[in-house]
Amino acid sequence: MRALMIPGIVPDMTPEMTRGSRPPAPTRRSGRAHLRLGALAAGLLTLVLLATACTDDGGASAVTEPVPTVPGDATANATHTTSHVQVEGVVDFSDVVQEVHSSVVLIESVGASAGVSGSGVVIDQEGHILTNFHVVQGQSSLKVSLPDGSAALATVVGTDPANDLAVIQASGFDPADLRPAGFGDSDEVRVGQPVFAIGSPFEQKFTVTSGIISATGRTSNSAFARRPIHDVLQTDAALNPGNSGGPLFNLAGEVIGINTSIENPEGRVFAGIGFAVPSNTVRRFLPAMLAGEDIQHPQLGVQTDDLDRVIAQQQGLAVDRGVLVGFVQPGSAAERAGVRAGDVIVGVNGRPVTRFEDLARAVDLADVGDEVTVLVSRAGAEVALTAQLQPWDLN
Repeated sequence: MRALMIPGIVPDMTPEMTRGSRPPAPTRRSGRAHLRLGALAAGLLTLVLLATACTDDGGASAVTEPVPTVPGDATANATHTTSHVQVEGVVDFSDVVQEVHSSVVLIESVGASAGVSGSGVVIDQEGHILTNFHVVQGQSSLKVSLPDGSAALATVVGTDPANDLAVIQASGFDPADLRPAGFGDSDEVRVGQPVFAIGSPFEQKFTVTSGIISATGRTSNSAFARRPIHDVLQTDAALNPGNSGGPLFNLAGEVIGINTSIENPEGRVFAGIGFAVPSNTVRRFLPAMLAGEDIQHPQLGVQTDDLDRVIAQQQGLAVDRGVLVGFVQPGSAAERAGVRAGDVIVGVNGRPVTRFEDLARAVDLADVGDEVTVLVSRAGAEVALTAQLQPWDLN
């Protein structure tokens, strides 16, 4: 730990004297003290001269800041000279954690498959809880526990398997004991932003972990969802089995994502890459889940690679940005629209497409049955095609 020197505090080196006593005889030690005192006086004189010389006519001026007011402190209205050196500290968000901690629940299966299933977050005082689809998949009976130890049975209300989302409802809680969490705007999330997760990894109930947003606009190829989940948030906050379905919070205490999966080629243990379904995706499909509706998602039906200048030059393409179509699924919306392998998709519905995530986002914003305009570059010319989107087959 680096020691901090307090400016302006100088040890008293003057030999102690009492009234009527003789000054002590000069000794080697007192002589050194007088030399130090003389040096201190010279130093103070130098500082006075420097302060006089440093004026507004081009000289360097000192920076003064008000001294923070302390109750009862006689120096409350004084100022002190300081440098611009700042000491960085650890962000303390314990108050925020305490505020939202009671919004998180533990979800367990009961009966033949009893055991810890995952986590969830309370969204209203009627007992509705948001979690992952894979947490409740195949479960006929569920138990929800609050951080205070109270528990109630729950049933599944609605699901969105393609986004790995589900809503369950617990019955038996006093509404006053349920503390709904609020949602933040995931479109406003920035890379590097501090975040924290609350869940029950490895049966360690209501564990808090923290980190940052490592990336936005990722694609999670989760086996649970049986299709890529687009626009997910990537975080290095530790996520492990048991965190599934739990919330990812910003430091304002808002839910910006629902933790869904981790990336680890070696197994199910966290390796620093976790994914959360963004809150805006949740909010878009939450009404349909609460209503128990069947949720379908649109599919164009192409496999693509991001195009860059190197690939464009190698293949003699007229454009060097977009997504290069490598395969068109038979019978898909893309095939019916006339999209061909070798085309470069450069826009959808007037939105530019420079990478796969742009294409996926543009398709996801539409609904099944919608007609979208797909702009492709083919043989040096731009061609506008109309595709009627079809549903994903999740079977």
